Amino acid sequence: ALPIYLLFIHVKTEEGKKFFNIDSKKKTILVLGGSLGALKMNQLVESHLDFFKSHNVQLIWQCGKLYFDDFKKYNDKENVQVYQFLDRMDLAYAAADFIISRAGASSVSELCIVGKPVIFIPSPNVAEDHQTKNAKAISDKHGAILLKENDLKTFPIILETLLKDIGKQESLSDNIKTLALPNATNAIVNEIEKIIQN
Repeated sequence: ALPIYLLFIHVKTEEGKKFFNIDSKKKTILVLGGSLGALKMNQLVESHLDFFKSHNVQLIWQCGKLYFDDFKKYNDKENVQVYQFLDRMDLAYAAADFIISRAGASSVSELCIVGKPVIFIPSPNVAEDHQTKNAKAISDKHGAILLKENDLKTFPIILETLLKDIGKQESLSDNIKTLALPNATNAIVNEIEKIIQN
C-alpha cells in the first residue's frame, strides 16, 4: 500500500471538465505516460487520433517531458489537449471518463481510489517487469484491462468495445474501487509505531 493524496476523490466531474474547458457531452480519455513520458503509448495515441475523433472522444494527453516537443503540435486539434505535465491531477481524474495509463505502483494505487475504467499499458522496461505484475493483479480481479506493448494492435477493438459497453464500464469501475487502500498512510504509520514500541 502507498500513501495517497485523497483530496482528488472529492472533486466533481463538472469541475474537471470546466477546468480543462472540454465538451461535457463527449467522452474524455485521460492518457498518463509518466513524468518523462512513454514513447510507445504516445505513438499509439498519435496513430489513433482520427479514431478518437470518429468516436466523438476527446483527449487529455500527458505525453511527458521527453516527448512534449514532438507531440505538442496536436494541441491544434479540436478534441486534443497535450500536456508535458499535469499540475492538477485531481481535476484531470475528475474530467476523465476513461484512463489509459502505465502501471507503476503509485499510479495503480491512485487509480484504484479514482475508480474510473482503466486500460493499463505497463512498461516492459522496468525491474522484474513489475508494472505488468501490478496491472495483472488488478485485471485478474476484473478491475482493469491489461494491454501489453507487444499487443497494441488490439487497442482499437478493446477501446471501441469498452466505449459501447456501459455494463463493462460500470463493472470495471466497481471492481477497481474494491481494491483501493485509501487509509494506507495510517496503516504504515501504525506499523512503524508498532516496530518502535517493540
